[in-house]
Amino acid sequence: MRIRTFVRILTCCAIAAALAACSKTSTAGSGTGGRTNSWTQPHVLRMADAGDVNTLNPHLGQFADVGYVAQMTMAWLVRWDENNNPYPELATEIPTQANGGVSKDGLTITYHLRKGVKWADGVPFDADDVVFSTKVVLNTANDEIGRLGWDQIASVAEPDKFTVVYHMKKPYSPFVETFFSTAGANPCILPKHLLAQYPNINNVPYNALPVGIGPFKVQRWDRAQQVVMVANPLYWRGRPKLDEVIFKIIPDRNTLESQIQAHEVDLWYTMPGSYLDRLRDTPGFTTFKKPGYIYNHIDFNLQRPGDSDPAVRAAIRLATDRATILQKIGHGLGSLQDVTTPLTAPYSVTSIQKTPFDVAQANALLDKAGWKLGADGVRAKNGTRLALDLYTVTGSNDTDEQIELIRQTWKQIGVTFSVHHVQSAIMFAPSKEGGVVYGDKWDVIFFAWQNEAIGDMMPIYGCHSFPPAGQNNLRWCNQRAQAAMDALFGHFEQSQRNGDVLAIQQEFVKDVPSIVTYIRQDAYLYNSDLKGYHPNNVSQFDNMMNVDI
Repeated sequence: MRIRTFVRILTCCAIAAALAACSKTSTAGSGTGGRTNSWTQPHVLRMADAGDVNTLNPHLGQFADVGYVAQMTMAWLVRWDENNNPYPELATEIPTQANGGVSKDGLTITYHLRKGVKWADGVPFDADDVVFSTKVVLNTANDEIGRLGWDQIASVAEPDKFTVVYHMKKPYSPFVETFFSTAGANPCILPKHLLAQYPNINNVPYNALPVGIGPFKVQRWDRAQQVVMVANPLYWRGRPKLDEVIFKIIPDRNTLESQIQAHEVDLWYTMPGSYLDRLRDTPGFTTFKKPGYIYNHIDFNLQRPGDSDPAVRAAIRLATDRATILQKIGHGLGSLQDVTTPLTAPYSVTSIQKTPFDVAQANALLDKAGWKLGADGVRAKNGTRLALDLYTVTGSNDTDEQIELIRQTWKQIGVTFSVHHVQSAIMFAPSKEGGVVYGDKWDVIFFAWQNEAIGDMMPIYGCHSFPPAGQNNLRWCNQRAQAAMDALFGHFEQSQRNGDVLAIQQEFVKDVPSIVTYIRQDAYLYNSDLKGYHPNNVSQFDNMMNVDI
């Protein structure tokens, strides 16, 4: 996933208030130590989101849960506050042109590092680790998720043990997110003393038991069961209030629902609207909602014969009843739009109108493009039938319901598909490991992207971001959009970047490489004893020091 930022609203109280202020009285029984629920495990947070991980090293895994675990355990130059603004972590300040951290020509970026910081194993941290980690990203022997932005580094210098200077080939304004920041599918800083001995990091033991610099450290990864994190007593900010955080691997949403009801999970974050309605009155739990940065989408593989025709993609969008999908499957928890930008983002695009649901217009478009309806009800052209291969993850019943809804309306325009279910760890694995999203064996695919903080869309829509060099699983390349993405790199003010984002979105909506079904409203269900959890939109587990239960 590509991740990032926003300003949020809770349903029961303002975001500035603690979660405790949003809680409702539980009938679950009397707890201890001021806790409401007798089943609460003091200072132990059990969380799940119907996901899984295929690595604990964010250099090698793009699935969202890899990033969530890494936000709590790994080493970062920059974190993001609850209002989606960057703040320094292992850097002492955010480099800007105003403070001299970024040169006037944008070609030099300087980070000053904190002194007295230690890795979770007690070894001191310094600029050696940052320079080493930069070289890890740039080493083509490593299976990095992508190198966009990093490929603009001409050289990296270390004037002293607490200063790192990047000399850039071209200006690159998204550096604040890309260079060792938690806000996205970004690499973390790695410990040189543990990894310098290896020619590459692809299959090292570190990937299953990493050492980082965060409020928590990984104690163990019980594959297909859980990742156990414990408080890091060496963390430079101090010890967090929680003793333990357990990420439970429960890939099936119905099973997760049962675990909530059995009091085996304390927090289900970014849950679907259908489950929110079913669980909102569960004794001992509280819910909140906020405008989200995640957008559900239906992707087309533009290298496949049927998908390559823009008329087909445009017709399918017309024949997708997104309003019904949002109301019936999403339970109204979101907003309908054609653009990918969140409503609350500083780069939000509101001037592009939503495409209506119109089966008749879709049929007319396909007729005009020469797609003939066959005796079997499926359209074809030049030997290519619109009989598509659709992939989705297992255990997502609400997605399966959505698929059956679109099957009915797509059939009305002569488009059919076969559904293939795969485990989430395989869905988002690298293509060389049989991963589906970054492979090329599919026509249509369902999942969600999380937007980022400033509007950088190069990693998922750039012409040079095709897998394995990036995350553009669509294989979409539009020259006007590409020019706007390139221009954004040289724009260090958000007002300038907003014009670039508008140009990208105009081309995205015109070409229809993907259908935005809706922008999610984020929903959370949590144990009413949970206090102090204030997630942002771009890094939901960045600010965990004062979270407790």
